[in-house]
Amino acid sequence: MKQKKKERQEQLTQLIDETPFITDEALANKFGVSIQTIRLDRLELSIPELRERIKYVAEKQWDETVKALPLDEVIGEVVHLELDESAISLIDISSEHVFSRNQIARGHHLFAQANSLAVAVIDDELALTAQSDIRFTRPVKLHERVIAKAKVQGDDDKGHTIVDVTSYVDEEVVFHGRFHMYRSTD
Repeated sequence: MKQKKKERQEQLTQLIDETPFITDEALANKFGVSIQTIRLDRLELSIPELRERIKYVAEKQWDETVKALPLDEVIGEVVHLELDESAISLIDISSEHVFSRNQIARGHHLFAQANSLAVAVIDDELALTAQSDIRFTRPVKLHERVIAKAKVQGDDDKGHTIVDVTSYVDEEVVFHGRFHMYRSTD
């Protein structure tokens, strides 16, 4: 039995509040309706499109106390940031990110997203990567969305802050990096 419009719209609003960077396509699949129906629901509910939601969340989360890296220098869009705790960014893989012959993302884009997120999460005037151990677990393709999640783990024996960054496409891990970060307060 099909869900009633009002009920769907209530659930849609709640789901977007909980996951602001969910795509219209994912919403359409979840509710078993067309993408156009989702767009019409959003319009009727005055819910902005994905890009505007991402921008709003990033501006709301990004605090004036970020010291190590300005928002516009982070590769990808930051959608969550708790200094010295955790951060999340996303990047949509477009033609500028891939090899033309096979439509697979160039590794340096995934590394740059993860590394810049590791720098941004550090609450210090200066944060530099002292060492990294990275692993690509599967190729990322054109039009996939990569969500990188950074988690500060503590300090190593040299006093560097360890930041683990795992990148996902949907729920599949595509990249993992452990970054040892030099900070000026070390």
